[in-house]
Amino acid sequence: MSEPRQRAVPDDAPPAEHLAALESVLMVVDEPVPATQLASVLGLPAGRVTELLGELAAEYRGERGGRARGFELREVGGGWRVYSAPAHADVVGRFVLDGQTARLTQASLETLAVIAYRQPVSRGRIAAIRGVNVDGVVRTLLARGLVEEAGRDGEGGAMLYRTTSYFLERMGLGSLEDLPALAPYLPDMDSIDDLDGELR
Repeated sequence: MSEPRQRAVPDDAPPAEHLAALESVLMVVDEPVPATQLASVLGLPAGRVTELLGELAAEYRGERGGRARGFELREVGGGWRVYSAPAHADVVGRFVLDGQTARLTQASLETLAVIAYRQPVSRGRIAAIRGVNVDGVVRTLLARGLVEEAGRDGEGGAMLYRTTSYFLERMGLGSLEDLPALAPYLPDMDSIDDLDGELR
């Protein structure tokens, strides 16, 4: 019979200790972590961890009497993670991209936009919208973890693609509903059905 799991942070510990324990975990995560998972690791009630996350987020924004930090705590893609502050995006961008050559091409960005707004969508439909073959670009997006297979089309059996939680994380979005309202400017799918069959 296994021993009951000991609480990582006792319930009666000072609030500062709870905050410090939570911060220590948040500093090592490389993707958003749900509050429930943080609660399990820390051995605290989920409601208490949600309160602590809110307190940390407010503190980092300078709302607790201190100065605003160069980073912030955000809930993105169903979890929490520390990000650099948007006010310093230019500096961080220069640092990250300095000498980097592995940025997405224009073709990749366009294809990713089509998938994001029309998902789940087949390669044939993406190609019909873009007017070019997208096989190589879709493979690149799959390799980078920005899109994933989403089953097969019930009509023709073509593979369908959708964006991943990593896409949401990289875009700083909480969900697909947070995408800018660009969908009305994309072609109506009914108008490209004839081309779809040719380009699958």
